[in-house]
Amino acid sequence: MSQFRDFNLKLLVIEELMYGPEPLLPVYDLPARLAERGIGDPASYVLANGLHAEALAESRAYFEALEIPAELLARVEELCFDAGADVFRHCAPAWDGEDDLFDVRSLDDLALLPNLREVTFVEDGVLAVPDAAEVFAARGIDTD
Repeated sequence: MSQFRDFNLKLLVIEELMYGPEPLLPVYDLPARLAERGIGDPASYVLANGLHAEALAESRAYFEALEIPAELLARVEELCFDAGADVFRHCAPAWDGEDDLFDVRSLDDLALLPNLREVTFVEDGVLAVPDAAEVFAARGIDTD
């Protein structure tokens, strides 16, 4: 199994494989998991418990432990660096996208995505890599 160095880049890959138009991984549903514990509104829960500025421990543990086979990684052709990704809502349900909680700080893991051809929201999203344009260009990845 492939190991990611940048957890937030892994989350964007998970976004594509789990919450994208054709999910290839079983969906992690934080609201359903919390409902099983009698918690009705995830955002209210994290706000009331002072957890709004971090990824919930149970979500982080789930996504960190999630093994993504190389054959699925090879199917990722596009990544969107949008702060509005569904996966972020399943990690931090009250996150407003205004801080760096989910910023991608390294693109070293692009080597795990041999067929990545396009990235979007590179200027307006959660990408915090200074020379990202050069890294994408060197790999032949289009930026829109």
